[in-house]
Amino acid sequence: MEYEMRIPPGVSGQILASVMEKYDVDVKQTEYGPVLIGKMEDLEKARDEFVRGLNERINELEGKKE
Repeated sequence: MEYEMRIPPGVSGQILASVMEKYDVDVKQTEYGPVLIGKMEDLEKARDEFVRGLNERINELEGKKE
């Protein structure tokens, strides 16, 4: 069964492309914005990668090192 997950604001094209290469997900434009479509397990991994990528970018902008 396939599920949909909204792509959060701030996710760069680079992060999105990386997720699409690593996991079996597709992007679809809806009237509410872009969504990822795929199996629950792949969407959960994609979500984790989005969070990791966004946190890295925030730390970069704040001048912090991990």
